[in-house]
Amino acid sequence: MLTPLEGVRVLDLSRILAGPHAAQSLSDLGAEVLKLEAPWGDDTRTWGPPFQTGFDGEEVASYFLSCNRGKRIETIDIKTERERLASLIAFADVVIENFKPGTLERLAGELPEDAIVCSISGYGQDGPRRDEPAFDLTMQARSGIMAITGEADGPPAKVGVAWIDVMTGMNAVSAILAALYRRERTGKGARIDISLWDTAVAALVNQAHNALAGHEPQRMGSAHPNLVPYRVFEAKDGWFAIGVGSEGQWHKLVAALGLDVPDAWKDNAERIRCRDDVEAAVQEAVHRMDRAELEATLMGVPCAPVNSVTEALNDPQSLARRSVREHEGVRVLASPLRLQASKENNDV
Repeated sequence: MLTPLEGVRVLDLSRILAGPHAAQSLSDLGAEVLKLEAPWGDDTRTWGPPFQTGFDGEEVASYFLSCNRGKRIETIDIKTERERLASLIAFADVVIENFKPGTLERLAGELPEDAIVCSISGYGQDGPRRDEPAFDLTMQARSGIMAITGEADGPPAKVGVAWIDVMTGMNAVSAILAALYRRERTGKGARIDISLWDTAVAALVNQAHNALAGHEPQRMGSAHPNLVPYRVFEAKDGWFAIGVGSEGQWHKLVAALGLDVPDAWKDNAERIRCRDDVEAAVQEAVHRMDRAELEATLMGVPCAPVNSVTEALNDPQSLARRSVREHEGVRVLASPLRLQASKENNDV
């Protein structure tokens, strides 16, 4: 696999998830990552149980292992070792930090002009909330995603992982790679301002645009505001997801399930108007079959059983793609970033 960032030095001053996840991704791409932790360690070292033996042979929370592979880790007291901090920053190509806005400059002094410094924060480096603390949970609540997650007649629910943190880390990687490309051409560094808030609001995508169009999104369980049928249905042996996104897929679904439905339902807008009737017809057919039978029957229609996490990790596709791998004696999730040289450039 290609390691295009080989030779790039990354200083990871971040903790919890968004920043460490970004630094881990850069390591996956070949960068040399040095993570500096306070003497008491990254907060997530204690976020358990479960605990397991970590990369350094010590017991650590499984949470920590999910976003810190591929790094060299050292401890530092940044309040008393400011000269060491400044020298490490000067040596790095990229610095990732998630201190409160303004803290890095106060501790390390003036930053090198050619450095790429990615600051990750809850609300960004300016604005009325810039100094407010934030966790993924509170961001899901304030951003609106929690208001549209969960069953229609139930309470708001959060996404089952720290969704905003992970996406913030991905956005940070994109911005860092762009800044490295710019510096390669111009020699100039960059100050990158990435926030959980900006990420969360931007990630509302179609739901935010529905709101801009005057249609306030509501909780709909697994259903979709703009497509029908697009939700989970109850099969004989568990829950099963079916998503129809085109007229062709609708016709395949109708034929496969033997549905006796109005011809007008071939139009998605009409299916949305008749949502309850459409979903009831599909549910009646699905309930007569088990999940394996449904998968075999609905070839050509996007569908899947609702797996447990363990079932997903043991799915034949996960096994074929080696989605779980060994790293320094610890089983970890594999990087999704997989680059290979083109056939025309096998010598790369």
